[in-house]
Amino acid sequence: MLLGIRVTEKVSLLAEKNNVYTFNVSSDANKQNVAQAIMHLYKVKPIKVSIMKVPSKRVFVRGKRGVKRGGRKAYVFFKKGEKVEIS
Repeated sequence: MLLGIRVTEKVSLLAEKNNVYTFNVSSDANKQNVAQAIMHLYKVKPIKVSIMKVPSKRVFVRGKRGVKRGGRKAYVFFKKGEKVEIS
């Protein structure tokens, strides 16, 4: 279900201010599956999980056109004081 954590500038600001972490998830994942995977891996119970689609994008590299693959991401909300150890 969880493919990995998303590390971007926006995500790091959300983690500091609102205690929200963002993960890349598989296309068939649902909120319950993501919450169970978080509890199993990090031993922390999330308050809320939001899943959204990431659209594919057109790219142009070295004179060739292509498509950057899309996917899905999950915003996982935790209580204040709870942290996810990312290594």
